[in-house]
Amino acid sequence: MGKEIAIIGGGVIGSSTAWYLAAHEHEVILIDPLIDQPINRTGILNGTTASLGVLMGNVYRRSSGRGWRLRQRSMRLWKEWIPILNSHENPLSLDGPLVQVASSLEEASFMKELTKNRKDLGLDFIAPDAAISQARSWPNNLYGGLLSNNDGRINPLQLQKCLISALEKKQVSKINEKVIGLEKISTTQKRQWKIYLSNGKSYKKEIIVLCTALGTEALLKPLGHSLPITPVLGQVIDLELKEDGHNWEHWPAVLISQKTNLIPYARNRLILGATVEPGTDANHQALKHMQNLYDNAPDWLKNASVLNSWSGLRARPSNTFAPVLKKLEPGLIISTGHYRNGILLAPASAEWVEKEITKEETDLSN
Repeated sequence: MGKEIAIIGGGVIGSSTAWYLAAHEHEVILIDPLIDQPINRTGILNGTTASLGVLMGNVYRRSSGRGWRLRQRSMRLWKEWIPILNSHENPLSLDGPLVQVASSLEEASFMKELTKNRKDLGLDFIAPDAAISQARSWPNNLYGGLLSNNDGRINPLQLQKCLISALEKKQVSKINEKVIGLEKISTTQKRQWKIYLSNGKSYKKEIIVLCTALGTEALLKPLGHSLPITPVLGQVIDLELKEDGHNWEHWPAVLISQKTNLIPYARNRLILGATVEPGTDANHQALKHMQNLYDNAPDWLKNASVLNSWSGLRARPSNTFAPVLKKLEPGLIISTGHYRNGILLAPASAEWVEKEITKEETDLSN
């Protein structure tokens, strides 16, 4: 029997979870004050809109533990989700490959060992000074790099549009308001949660799932729960290269050099993005260093013109591992604090929430 569920937070985690739960016959509402705002990129944005959509599931450094399992599960689920979410109006795909350029001999040695153990996951080592594309020079590649054929990128703006369409098809109600408080209500018949909105209205639901990133701590504190979350800034620049007669033939969908993501998306157009820790204020000097790849950039990149820039605040749990997937008490579930991996981990997080709800229902019936 489906449950009455409120998802609070309409980013990729909240929207994905709402869609997944609705697909499993639950009655779902999705609450977020920005949910119906136009999708555009300017200024400081929420994590999903600011995201570049990079999926680094198979190049994850650890080979065991919860983080590894979540990544592997999500990579498998994305292969199932993309054909379902894809449409003619909003095409969606996982574009690859992904390449990481080693910044030292030590890192290159680690990458070589990783490829030996993960051939079945599509990893290969790239020799020093080698490049997939001869048409346009790479950043300095003195030590070699890691090629992942199965990692890459999902366009985050297209994904948001696909999720909006999918939510409409599943008849998920969207409430464009801010949640200002939560209250647990218990009766002899059943347990419920009351959700108070900024417009004075309230809703009663059996289950609440918090996907509220930096807003989580304020909602939990009055309930006696503590979950410190730190804002971390990511910055992005959109570049136009001087016309040089080349496109991006045989370039990877994502090339990572000096912890900076380089993503070509149109002729002579390139997005650069990186996490700048800690803080919440955009640093223009950091953008210059990023474009120069900390003195590793080729001339065509150094001389490119900046057409746009934006930044996004990511939620990083302060005293626990990201993400936070936890049932705090009956009917109160947390799925937040995904830090840099919201899009990557969205499917596995949604699946975890659904299983937790099913588990709770089973426990109650027993």
